[in-house]
Amino acid sequence: MSTQVDVVGGGVIGLSTAVVLAEHGHQVRIWSREEPEATTSAVAGGLWWPYRIEPEELVGDWSLASLRVYEELAKDPEETGVRLVPGVMAETALSALGPWGAAVPELREATTQELRSYGHGLRARLPLIDMPVHLRYLRRRLESAGGVLELRTVTDLDAVGTVVVNCSGLGARTLVPDTGMRPVRGQLVIVENPGVDEWFVAAGRTSSETSYLLPHPYGLVLGGTAEEDAWDLVPDPATAAAIVERCARIRPEVAGARVLDHRVGLRPARDGGVRLEAERRPSGALWVHNYGHGGAGVTVAWGCAETAARLVR
Repeated sequence: MSTQVDVVGGGVIGLSTAVVLAEHGHQVRIWSREEPEATTSAVAGGLWWPYRIEPEELVGDWSLASLRVYEELAKDPEETGVRLVPGVMAETALSALGPWGAAVPELREATTQELRSYGHGLRARLPLIDMPVHLRYLRRRLESAGGVLELRTVTDLDAVGTVVVNCSGLGARTLVPDTGMRPVRGQLVIVENPGVDEWFVAAGRTSSETSYLLPHPYGLVLGGTAEEDAWDLVPDPATAAAIVERCARIRPEVAGARVLDHRVGLRPARDGGVRLEAERRPSGALWVHNYGHGGAGVTVAWGCAETAARLVR
């Protein structure tokens, strides 16, 4: 049965959810404060991996559902922005992964040579997503299915419609309101790629400083930070210099690479993890909440979208 569904939020979670709903036959409209390319999603490094996201018992299934979609989208990388790229996840053991790890193709223990200066880690061929390109693809796909995106700032979910899917990310802090929502600040440096063709990540689950190199068509993304409860969107020069220095320890050739851009994004983390559930309002309206994905929105986007779509009734 076709239903009019209003999706609040135009990032990767909102767009993916809207696409699934529209392709299931619903009449879908996204209300977004900004263009998708101006959202936090556009700043993301775009590597598929369940990073800083809970609850663990659900994340695996959401991630694998998304992985299967990205593997298909990677057949047309220029259109979708999705490529399958090999690389190393340092300081991570197979035994530390959930059951989902066994379902990731080509995932294995990394060799000493592949690990460079790190003691242990994993090697895999994973989706690496050019987020601005991917967000534009999702919007085209939504529109092809009859959906629309409107630039509108939402301050009251009750004023939106009778069926609302809340993908407002960090905005849910005031919109719901959900005081468990908080930012985890990420800063990146984009440099001219000196020849790095594989990704490398060394990111602890609780560390505020991470090291990663992600080769994209537009340049090499160097990261990064994970600063909890930090709201500042202005790139810090000292932080940028430290990021380049850390990455140069892994790949010395990036030390002199020309800087192309600096980016900052606020990951929408939530105490207790992702909120993905239906709420029936006193007015009779249905709210389906799909927010709080932290640093792994792109990793679970399609799995969460399918779950959210099943809650629309």
